[in-house]
Amino acid sequence: MSPLKKVILFCHRWLGFISGIIVFVVSITGCIFCFQDEIQDAMYSYRHVEPQSRGYVQPSALIDAVKKDFPKASPDFIIYYGIDRPASVLANVGNGGYEYVFLNPYTGKITYHENPQTNFFIIVEYLHLYLLLPPAIGKWVVGIAVIIFVVIMITGIILWWPKRKSDRKRSFTIKWGGRWRRINYDLHNVLGFYATSIALILAITGLAIAFEPVSKGIYNVANLGTDVKNEIEEPKSDSLKLTGIAKQPVVDIAFAYARQHVPAAQMYMIHNDPAVSGAIGVGAYAKSMHYSHADGFEFDKYNGKLLKEYIYDKKSPGLKLNEMNYDIHVGQIIGIPGKIIAFITSLICASLPVTGFIIWLGKRKKTKSKARKIRGAVHHKTHKKQMQGV
Repeated sequence: MSPLKKVILFCHRWLGFISGIIVFVVSITGCIFCFQDEIQDAMYSYRHVEPQSRGYVQPSALIDAVKKDFPKASPDFIIYYGIDRPASVLANVGNGGYEYVFLNPYTGKITYHENPQTNFFIIVEYLHLYLLLPPAIGKWVVGIAVIIFVVIMITGIILWWPKRKSDRKRSFTIKWGGRWRRINYDLHNVLGFYATSIALILAITGLAIAFEPVSKGIYNVANLGTDVKNEIEEPKSDSLKLTGIAKQPVVDIAFAYARQHVPAAQMYMIHNDPAVSGAIGVGAYAKSMHYSHADGFEFDKYNGKLLKEYIYDKKSPGLKLNEMNYDIHVGQIIGIPGKIIAFITSLICASLPVTGFIIWLGKRKKTKSKARKIRGAVHHKTHKKQMQGV
């Protein structure tokens, strides 16, 4: 092995020790989360409603229904998931707590509510994102481990890549008939190779979700370094100019406008967060439970005036790509086949620290055994010489 490859092997091995446990946890939780919508749909009846010919009730009616049960609730998000799914309100109920309230979108009746922190898949998501640490700390721990894992994958390819063409067929296949150590070696190298391209995509999209600089970098690269000003500028309320107060709730105005202009959308999400100064926004999504291919509208939260719109066909490549991050990360950008690919890739990523550790352990034992044999041989020769001297 060349000196350069020895250095790469050293980095590959010790970076693996540093990040291995975190990569294992993040990858396993990613596997579980991939099919969380399908699993919860099968388990919980409240995630379905009977479609009706009458239209949805207004968002303000959903808010009123929630406030009857949770008087201090602040409805940060209101979501209409689709004609055969419930509406939901994510309500801030004070003291840093939230409540997910599900309602029949045709009647406004509450059908179920839960604290998100008690939902198994939300716990899995927080474990995946933050290792259940405080988010400000956890995202850095996970983020650094993911960056290290990217380096490990690249160094792994360099170490594994066969020098001769005659070795390539053997290097790209697992020798199932070999001894278990050989099978483990092949599982680490061959599966690692096949998973690398998808794993890199999952890693980068995950980092983009967690870190704004990564998201901004993707935006700039896709837009060839050009900022589209009308996309990055935040809308500002002109209510201080005394242009009047809306005669009906602005959430209703926003929802009606989005439905009128994007009638084919399957899902509508309204952000009504009081922390967002001056604006109420609504996103109209092409497919239910998918967060790309959306048109967006921002309204003055006092008078209901349209401040800004984001029409999908007019969005820059960078903005479109950033909005695809979640769908790409969980594989649903291409439907169930994509989720299966993401699941298998995450499973392979979880296995790599385990198989890699077994390889290291085997080599360590082999080195110790060899050292013992050498010491034994030296001792035998020394003893023989001593006897001859006598």
